[in-house]
Amino acid sequence: MERNIVLALTDNFEAHAQQTDGGVEYWLARDLQYLLGYTEWRNFIAVVSKAKTACEVSGQSITHHFVDVNKMVDLGSGSRREIDDLMLTRFACYLIAQNGDPKKQEIAFAQTYFAVQTRRAELIEQRLLEVERLSARKKLTATEKELSRTIFEKTGDSQDFALIRSKGDQALFGSSTHAMKAHWKVPESRPLADFAPTIILKAKDFAAEITIFNAREHNLRTEPAISQEHVTNNLAVRKTLLERGIRPESLPPAEDAKKVERRLTAEEKRSLKNPDALDS
Repeated sequence: MERNIVLALTDNFEAHAQQTDGGVEYWLARDLQYLLGYTEWRNFIAVVSKAKTACEVSGQSITHHFVDVNKMVDLGSGSRREIDDLMLTRFACYLIAQNGDPKKQEIAFAQTYFAVQTRRAELIEQRLLEVERLSARKKLTATEKELSRTIFEKTGDSQDFALIRSKGDQALFGSSTHAMKAHWKVPESRPLADFAPTIILKAKDFAAEITIFNAREHNLRTEPAISQEHVTNNLAVRKTLLERGIRPESLPPAEDAKKVERRLTAEEKRSLKNPDALDS
């Protein structure tokens, strides 16, 4: 396909068909019909029907990706009438392109266009999840530093923090920190939290924050007293997770947070040099 045709089609898809409703991206079927080279609505709607079947077979909700709407159109006489239309997600557009006439160059373009756009969205979503996890890891680090400082202020022993944190892990996971490291294949020299999924990082952080608050509020001054407080808080958090169908010790480990941080830092540096690096 010639470059000028590709550029023209890209401009049409991005500037004329793509719309948003409350931040949700969609295309109107009547617009997509012409972008894909179909002059007759009845021919195009037959392709849409095949796409709906493909959507159902994939396990996705048809009503989520294909939304029936009506719109008013101007007639040559100056009057207006209401016609049927559809709001389509990117996934719906991709399925329509996949079920279209492969001899049409617009279809060939759309198949690639929506595949690339979908992959781009997946990359962005993955990046946001990684940033959220790193943020949760940094927050837990800060909270545990504050907990360590609080324990030292109360007990005068710098060794108590490690013991209390270990008891908290036992309460949260139902097994020791050492056992969880073995289960997640975490190097002995590395913190367990560096391999914990986001939900666990936030759970540990919440329990630690409560321990800090109550240690100060109730002036807990011994290791056993603070340990009991921390165990109670972690057991409460564990109970909540179990009630919501989340068993901490059964979750798979996440990627090493240090490795994720290095990758994101490297990607950020590349993006400053090349704004299109995110899509590579």
